Order: sequence, then C-alpha cells, then structure tokens
Amino acid sequence: MPRPTFVGIDESALQHNLFLARRASASARCWAVVKANAYGHGLEPAMRAFSAADGLALVEFDSAQRLRALGWKKPILLLEGPFEADDLALALSLDLSVVVHSPEQLAMFSQAASSARVDVFLKFNSGMNRLGFDANAFCAAFQTLNANPRVRSITLMTHFANSDLPGGADRALADFEAACNGLSGQRSTCNSAALFDLRQAHCDWVRPGIMLYGASPFAHRSAQSLGLRAAMRFGSEVIAVQNLKAGDTVGYGSTFTAAAAMRIGVVACGYADGYPRHAPSGTPIVVAGVRSQTVGRVAMDMLMVDLSPVPGANVGSEVQLWGPLLPIDEVAQHAGTIGYELMCAIAPRVIRKAGP
Repeated sequence: MPRPTFVGIDESALQHNLFLARRASASARCWAVVKANAYGHGLEPAMRAFSAADGLALVEFDSAQRLRALGWKKPILLLEGPFEADDLALALSLDLSVVVHSPEQLAMFSQAASSARVDVFLKFNSGMNRLGFDANAFCAAFQTLNANPRVRSITLMTHFANSDLPGGADRALADFEAACNGLSGQRSTCNSAALFDLRQAHCDWVRPGIMLYGASPFAHRSAQSLGLRAAMRFGSEVIAVQNLKAGDTVGYGSTFTAAAAMRIGVVACGYADGYPRHAPSGTPIVVAGVRSQTVGRVAMDMLMVDLSPVPGANVGSEVQLWGPLLPIDEVAQHAGTIGYELMCAIAPRVIRKAGP
C-alpha cells in the first residue's frame, strides 16, 4: 500500500486563475509560465488547464519537447533561450520562440545552419542584473537580430526586480521604454505582480507565473484578496498518536516541550516529501478540517501536530499541509520562504492525483 501522502491538482482552479490573468491584462496576449514542471503542478494538467493561454513559457528544452509531443500547437517560449547551438537547432525544428539575452546567443544565430525562422524575445536588463543587454548594447543587439534571416520577429522584453513593491518598477519601466525608443516590435514586461499593479506596462504580452497556481506575488496581500484559488492540495494522514505529559519533548533535538498534558499526532509527511524542514513549531496545519499547529522538528518522513484543537482526531484523520483550507503563502511565511519554493519542492515519491 502506498503512503497516504499526496498532492491533488485542481485544474478548475488553474483555469480560474488564468481567467483572472487574462481579464486583468485586457487586450494583451498571455504566456502562461509552466517552468519547473508547472511550479510543481505537472506539465500535463497545466497544459490542459491553460488551453486558453496564447502560449506557454518555460526554461527547459526537454519540457518544451514534451509539450509538443503532448499536442500543444500554440507558441512555446524558452525564457532563458538556447544554452548551446544544438538548443537553437531544436528551437528552429520545433518552432519554439526563444529569449536572447547575451552576445553568446547572438553568435549562435549567425552560426545556425537551418533555414527555418524563429520568433525572438530580446531581453533588456532593467535593473535585475541577471539576464539581458544593458542600454548601451540593446539597440545593437536588435539590429544584429533584425538583419538575420533566421529571425522571424523580435519582441522587446524585460523582467522587473521589484514590481511587487509600490512604485518599485517605475524606474525599470522608464529605462525599458527609453531603450526601446526607435525600435519596432511588440513588447512584454509584466509578471504576476506587474499584471495586477502596473497596468500601463501590460503592452502586447504578459507573463503570469505564480498567480496561475493560486499563490500571491505580494508579501502582504493574500491570494484570497486577489481572487485567486489554490490549485495544489498537499495532504496526508495521522499515522500515530502520542499522549504527552508536562515536560515531555518531541522529535529530534527535543525542540518542543509540552507545557501540560496533551495529545499529538504523527503525520506521514516530512522534508523528503517536500515539506520545509526549517518550518518551526507553530507552523499552521489543518487536521480533520480544523486548524492547528506543528510541534517539534520536521523529520525526513514525519512531522508532528498538536491535536488539542481537534479532540476527535485519531489515526487516519485527514491532514492538509497546504491547500484550499490553508494558503501555501501562510505556511511559507512561517518557514521563512515563499510559496514558489514549496510548490517546486514536492518530491517525486509523493502520489499525484487530480481534484481539489
């Protein structure tokens, strides 16, 4: 029998969140970002749920191949572009759009043997200082690509470092607009946060990511307040119950001490399943539909929960680590991380199934 730990993916929630993204972006076309196995939700359910998107965007070439094999015929954008010349050849053969962000990638185009043509997204470095051409090199890169017969179209793009903060993208947007002055082509700037708060930057293409999966791109605004629905439910069961006396400790390192007699449940889920090891005692958790909190240190295969708020809980009681009853962002905040990381950390051994 398999362990009771599972992840349920609600495709209707994914569809709902894409609907919100498309509604917010008005006339702009929408890339649904599905990198990292669709933020841990799975490429196949994401592809089905995002059928109304104008294209899918990711960074992994093997996943792009898989999407084509699964029947996705709309555009696919490689957000980090080709890593070597063979990647560009594959992009040309599969009709993949590619980001170009470096002189090395420009050189790949000059050396490509294929006569096929590709759509290019030319990336401007607007202050993130990861990928992209600076203001001095951006125009020259555009001219180089524009003269290449293998380039079908050029879209000008950037990625904001601080669009989740009030006014945080103002300077970046101004710099991008200045760099694009005099250059033809469509534009793409907005991630999830900018899609909500920077309507003047929606341009021709938006690129929502985290919002599609039901988590908030903002530190101090909940997914619920944005109208988003959790698409992932991480669940398990209580597999044992311990009755503690005052002074008893729990787990490795004895980091939790019972102040009085109490019942605790042992849950079949640990850091080898993707639950954050550094989540402290007091991290919220739901048992039999009732909110409680973890106690003690998270182990490889187990974690412990206070059953005091749920006196009827026992072995077999259902546990929700995060999902519709418990926002993933809330768990992430207690663990000192972000919902993105938790989604992407679900381990291969965890059973996946459809449904909320």
